Amino acid sequence: MKSDNHYEAAFEAYLRTRGVAVVPVVEDRRSYLDHAEVKSPDFLVIGPDDARLVVDVKGRKFPGGPAGRRLMWENWSTREDVDGLTRWAGRLGDGFRGVLAFVYEVLPVVRLPEDTPDLFAHRDRLYLARGVDVADYFEHMVARSPRWGTVHLPAHDFRRLVKPFSAFLDGRTEENTRPQMTQTSAQTKSD
Repeated sequence: MKSDNHYEAAFEAYLRTRGVAVVPVVEDRRSYLDHAEVKSPDFLVIGPDDARLVVDVKGRKFPGGPAGRRLMWENWSTREDVDGLTRWAGRLGDGFRGVLAFVYEVLPVVRLPEDTPDLFAHRDRLYLARGVDVADYFEHMVARSPRWGTVHLPAHDFRRLVKPFSAFLDGRTEENTRPQMTQTSAQTKSD
Protein backbone atom coordinates (compact mmCIF):
# COMPACT_ATOMS: atom_id res chain seq x y z
CA MET A 1 0.00 0.00 0.00
CA LYS A 2 1.21 3.47 -0.85
CA SER A 3 0.11 5.98 1.77
CA ASP A 4 -0.15 8.79 -0.81
CA ASN A 5 -2.47 6.83 -3.12
CA HIS A 6 -6.03 8.08 -2.57
CA TYR A 7 -7.53 4.94 -4.14
CA GLU A 8 -5.72 2.66 -1.68
CA ALA A 9 -6.53 4.95 1.27
CA ALA A 10 -10.21 4.95 0.27
CA PHE A 11 -10.22 1.18 -0.16
CA GLU A 12 -8.66 0.66 3.27
CA ALA A 13 -11.35 2.91 4.81
CA TYR A 14 -14.02 0.91 2.93
CA LEU A 15 -12.61 -2.38 4.28
CA ARG A 16 -12.56 -1.07 7.85
CA THR A 17 -16.28 -0.26 7.64
CA ARG A 18 -16.94 -3.86 6.56
CA GLY A 19 -15.62 -5.38 9.82
CA VAL A 20 -12.77 -7.33 8.28
CA ALA A 21 -9.18 -7.83 9.39
CA VAL A 22 -6.97 -5.68 7.16
CA VAL A 23 -3.20 -5.83 6.81
CA PRO A 24 -1.88 -3.08 4.53
CA VAL A 25 1.39 -4.14 2.87
CA VAL A 26 3.93 -1.33 2.69
CA GLU A 27 5.46 -1.24 -0.77
CA ASP A 28 8.62 0.74 0.03
CA ARG A 29 10.75 -2.24 -0.94
CA ARG A 30 10.38 -5.16 -3.29
CA SER A 31 9.38 -8.47 -1.75
CA TYR A 32 11.03 -11.80 -2.39
CA LEU A 33 9.33 -15.12 -2.86
CA ASP A 34 11.31 -18.27 -3.64
CA HIS A 35 14.50 -16.20 -4.01
CA ALA A 36 12.97 -14.05 -6.75
CA GLU A 37 11.61 -10.52 -6.66
CA VAL A 38 7.83 -10.34 -6.79
CA LYS A 39 5.45 -7.41 -6.58
CA SER A 40 3.87 -7.10 -3.16
CA PRO A 41 0.09 -7.11 -2.81
CA ASP A 42 -1.56 -4.02 -1.35
CA PHE A 43 -3.62 -5.77 1.33
CA LEU A 44 -4.17 -9.08 3.08
CA VAL A 45 -7.81 -9.33 4.11
CA ILE A 46 -9.55 -11.83 6.37
CA GLY A 47 -13.32 -11.53 6.13
CA PRO A 48 -15.94 -12.37 8.72
CA ASP A 49 -17.09 -15.43 6.75
CA ASP A 50 -13.61 -16.96 6.40
CA ALA A 51 -12.76 -15.03 3.25
CA ARG A 52 -8.98 -14.98 2.82
CA LEU A 53 -7.92 -12.47 0.21
CA VAL A 54 -4.68 -11.19 -1.24
CA VAL A 55 -5.62 -7.90 -2.86
CA ASP A 56 -4.00 -5.58 -5.37
CA VAL A 57 -5.81 -2.25 -5.82
CA LYS A 58 -6.24 -0.76 -9.27
CA GLY A 59 -7.43 2.83 -8.97
CA ARG A 60 -9.32 4.14 -11.97
CA LYS A 61 -11.63 7.03 -12.77
CA PHE A 62 -15.15 6.58 -14.06
CA PRO A 63 -15.85 7.57 -16.70
CA GLY A 64 -12.56 6.44 -18.14
CA GLY A 65 -11.10 6.70 -21.57
CA PRO A 66 -9.80 9.78 -23.33
CA ALA A 67 -10.18 12.84 -21.12
CA GLY A 68 -12.78 10.98 -19.04
CA ARG A 69 -15.43 11.51 -21.70
CA ARG A 70 -16.34 7.91 -22.41
CA LEU A 71 -18.48 5.80 -20.10
CA MET A 72 -15.84 3.14 -19.84
CA TRP A 73 -14.91 0.82 -16.96
CA GLU A 74 -11.11 0.68 -17.32
CA ASN A 75 -9.78 -2.69 -16.08
CA TRP A 76 -6.16 -2.84 -17.15
CA SER A 77 -3.33 -4.14 -15.02
CA THR A 78 0.29 -5.05 -15.50
CA ARG A 79 1.19 -8.64 -16.22
CA GLU A 80 3.63 -8.36 -13.29
CA ASP A 81 0.75 -7.48 -10.91
CA VAL A 82 -1.31 -10.45 -12.07
CA ASP A 83 1.64 -12.83 -11.76
CA GLY A 84 2.63 -11.50 -8.33
CA LEU A 85 -0.90 -11.72 -6.96
CA THR A 86 -1.23 -15.28 -8.23
CA ARG A 87 2.08 -16.28 -6.64
CA TRP A 88 1.24 -14.70 -3.26
CA ALA A 89 -2.19 -16.36 -3.09
CA GLY A 90 -0.58 -19.72 -3.85
CA ARG A 91 2.14 -19.26 -1.25
CA LEU A 92 -0.22 -18.17 1.50
CA GLY A 93 -2.01 -21.49 1.15
CA ASP A 94 -5.40 -23.11 0.97
CA GLY A 95 -8.31 -20.77 1.18
CA PHE A 96 -6.42 -17.67 -0.02
CA ARG A 97 -7.45 -16.16 -3.31
CA GLY A 98 -6.02 -13.28 -5.23
CA VAL A 99 -8.38 -10.46 -6.12
CA LEU A 100 -7.82 -7.45 -8.30
CA ALA A 101 -9.79 -4.66 -6.64
CA PHE A 102 -10.88 -2.04 -9.14
CA VAL A 103 -11.60 1.06 -7.10
CA TYR A 104 -13.27 3.63 -9.31
CA GLU A 105 -13.41 7.29 -8.42
CA VAL A 106 -16.85 8.24 -9.71
CA LEU A 107 -16.47 11.66 -11.27
CA PRO A 108 -19.10 14.37 -10.61
CA VAL A 109 -20.44 14.16 -14.19
CA VAL A 110 -21.91 10.72 -13.40
CA ARG A 111 -24.77 9.68 -11.16
CA LEU A 112 -25.05 6.10 -9.98
CA PRO A 113 -28.13 4.89 -8.10
CA GLU A 114 -27.70 5.42 -4.35
CA ASP A 115 -28.37 1.73 -3.69
CA THR A 116 -25.45 0.63 -5.91
CA PRO A 117 -23.52 -2.03 -3.94
CA ASP A 118 -20.15 -0.87 -2.61
CA LEU A 119 -20.61 2.76 -3.57
CA PHE A 120 -18.98 4.82 -0.82
CA ALA A 121 -17.64 8.27 -0.02
CA HIS A 122 -14.18 9.01 1.34
CA ARG A 123 -12.61 12.43 1.84
CA ASP A 124 -15.12 14.26 -0.35
CA ARG A 125 -14.83 11.81 -3.23
CA LEU A 126 -17.20 9.08 -4.36
CA TYR A 127 -15.85 5.59 -5.05
CA LEU A 128 -17.11 2.25 -6.30
CA ALA A 129 -15.36 -0.99 -5.23
CA ARG A 130 -15.39 -3.90 -7.67
CA GLY A 131 -13.30 -7.06 -7.88
CA VAL A 132 -12.22 -9.83 -10.23
CA ASP A 133 -10.68 -13.11 -9.07
CA VAL A 134 -7.10 -13.10 -10.35
CA ALA A 135 -7.43 -16.67 -11.69
CA ASP A 136 -10.41 -15.60 -13.82
CA TYR A 137 -8.58 -12.46 -14.90
CA PHE A 138 -5.52 -14.48 -15.91
CA GLU A 139 -7.63 -16.91 -17.93
CA HIS A 140 -9.30 -14.19 -19.98
CA MET A 141 -6.74 -11.36 -20.09
CA VAL A 142 -5.37 -10.08 -23.38
CA ALA A 143 -2.37 -7.88 -24.09
CA ARG A 144 -3.07 -4.17 -24.02
CA SER A 145 0.45 -2.80 -24.47
CA PRO A 146 3.33 -5.24 -24.93
CA ARG A 147 5.76 -2.34 -24.55
CA TRP A 148 4.44 -1.46 -21.09
CA GLY A 149 3.54 -5.03 -20.10
CA THR A 150 -0.12 -4.22 -19.57
CA VAL A 151 -3.10 -6.50 -19.99
CA HIS A 152 -6.87 -6.08 -19.73
CA LEU A 153 -10.14 -7.95 -20.02
CA PRO A 154 -12.33 -7.44 -23.09
CA ALA A 155 -15.52 -5.60 -22.08
CA HIS A 156 -17.76 -8.68 -22.40
CA ASP A 157 -15.46 -10.75 -20.14
CA PHE A 158 -15.14 -7.95 -17.61
CA ARG A 159 -18.93 -7.56 -17.38
CA ARG A 160 -19.25 -11.31 -16.84
CA LEU A 161 -16.48 -11.65 -14.21
CA VAL A 162 -16.62 -8.45 -12.15
CA LYS A 163 -18.51 -8.37 -8.84
CA PRO A 164 -19.12 -5.91 -6.05
CA PHE A 165 -16.08 -6.31 -3.80
CA SER A 166 -18.33 -7.21 -0.85
CA ALA A 167 -19.17 -10.48 -2.64
CA PHE A 168 -15.57 -11.59 -2.05
CA LEU A 169 -15.80 -10.65 1.64
CA ASP A 170 -19.07 -12.53 2.11
CA GLY A 171 -17.84 -15.57 0.23
CA ARG A 172 -20.60 -15.15 -2.37
CA THR A 173 -19.77 -16.16 -5.90
CA GLU A 174 -23.21 -16.62 -7.40
CA GLU A 175 -24.07 -15.02 -10.69
CA ASN A 176 -26.61 -12.66 -9.09
CA THR A 177 -23.85 -10.76 -7.26
CA ARG A 178 -22.43 -9.50 -10.55
CA PRO A 179 -23.50 -5.97 -11.44
CA GLN A 180 -24.35 -4.96 -14.92
CA MET A 181 -21.29 -2.85 -15.67
CA THR A 182 -22.37 -1.40 -18.97
CA GLN A 183 -22.61 2.06 -20.38
CA THR A 184 -26.21 2.14 -19.22
CA SER A 185 -25.11 1.53 -15.60
CA ALA A 186 -24.51 5.23 -15.20
CA GLN A 187 -26.22 8.37 -16.28
CA THR A 188 -24.39 11.60 -16.95
CA LYS A 189 -25.75 14.62 -15.16
CA SER A 190 -26.77 16.11 -18.49
CA ASP A 191 -29.27 13.25 -19.11
